[in-house]
Amino acid sequence: MVAVLEASGLEVCKGGRRVLAIEHLAVAEGEVLGVVGPNGAGKTTLLMVMAGLEPGFRGRLAVRGSPLDPRRLLAHRRSLGVVFQDPQVLDATALANVMAPLRYRGVPPAEARRRAYLWLERVGIGHLARRPARVLSGGERQRLALARALVTEPRILLLDEPFSSLDAPTRALLIADLRRLLAELRITAVMVSHDFTEMLLLARRVAMMIGGEVRQTGEPREVFSHPADPEVARLVGMENIWPAEVVAGPQGSRVRVEGLELKMIGDRSPGSVYLGLRPEAVVLAADGRACEDCSGSWFPGRVRAVVPYGPLVRVELAEPLPLVALIPPARAVDASPGDRVRVFIPADSLHVFDYSPGN
Repeated sequence: MVAVLEASGLEVCKGGRRVLAIEHLAVAEGEVLGVVGPNGAGKTTLLMVMAGLEPGFRGRLAVRGSPLDPRRLLAHRRSLGVVFQDPQVLDATALANVMAPLRYRGVPPAEARRRAYLWLERVGIGHLARRPARVLSGGERQRLALARALVTEPRILLLDEPFSSLDAPTRALLIADLRRLLAELRITAVMVSHDFTEMLLLARRVAMMIGGEVRQTGEPREVFSHPADPEVARLVGMENIWPAEVVAGPQGSRVRVEGLELKMIGDRSPGSVYLGLRPEAVVLAADGRACEDCSGSWFPGRVRAVVPYGPLVRVELAEPLPLVALIPPARAVDASPGDRVRVFIPADSLHVFDYSPGN
C-alpha cells in the first residue's frame, strides 16, 4: 500500500542546531498516527514539514508516493485540514469562520453556508453559529477550529496539541467527540501531543519522539507495555527507573538496585542496565501474606508521602530506594509518612533496558 505521507532522511536545522532528524516515517491511508514527545522534541516542526509550512528542510517528503513539488505547495496545503493548539479566529461569527475556507475556494455562498452549518452541528456547536467567534470558550474554539478544518473534506487532518490548553472535563468531552468523528470519517490524521494517554484513546499507531528523532513506533498498547528505552518508558508513565546491575545467581539472573537483589524473568548477561517498573505494578501490604504464591521480591519500605491521584492513591517510598506506587483505594495500605510497609515487586513486571550513559 502506498503511504499517504512518507518522510525519508528528513532533517531541519535552526540556529545552527539540528531540531529534526527523521530516518523514515510513513502514514498509511485512513490511519491515525500519534506523534508523542516532550517539549522541544521536534513534534510541531515535523507537523509543519508535513503541512508544507517548513520550507527549509532537507530530505524527502512524499505524498501518495510522489515527492512533494515545491511548485505545488499551495495545492498540497489546500488538501489538508490543520488544527493548531491555539486556533486563530476571524472577527466574525462562528458560521462565517467555518464558511471562510470554502469561500476562498470559490464555493457559492448558499452551499458554503449549508456545509458550514452541517459541520458546526457535527462538532456539537451548531447552536453557536451566530455567536461571535472571539467570545467562545477554549473548548468551543477548538470545536470551531475542527469544523473549519473538516469542512473542506481534506485528505489529511493534522492536529498540533489540540487539547493542551483545555480543562480536564472539556478535554475529555472533546477527545471523545474527535474519536467518534475520526472513526466515522476514516480520515488519515496525524496528531502531535506530549500526553501519551490521549493516544491510547485516539491513535492506531504512535511514533515516540525525543531530541528530534523517532525512537519507537508501534501500536499504543504495545509501546505502553514494551517501551524501547528509558526515555520512552518515562513518556508512557513509567516513573520508576534506576541504574542497576544484572548479577548471576544459583537460581538464575537477578538484578541489583540500591543494595536490593530482585527476581527477574529470564537470563541476561551480567552488566550494567537500567531497570524500569510501572508504578501500578507495585503491591504494598502490612504483612507478607498478599501475593505469597507470586514470583517476585518482597522487601520492607518506608513511606514518604501518600496523596490522592485521581481514582488511585499515590504512595511514595523513601527507603530502601525511591519508589512510586499507584494503588486502587481498596488495596491501599493504611499508612502515613514515616510508616513501614511491605513492598512486593512481581518478577514479570520488571523492564530491563540496555545501559546507555545519559539516559
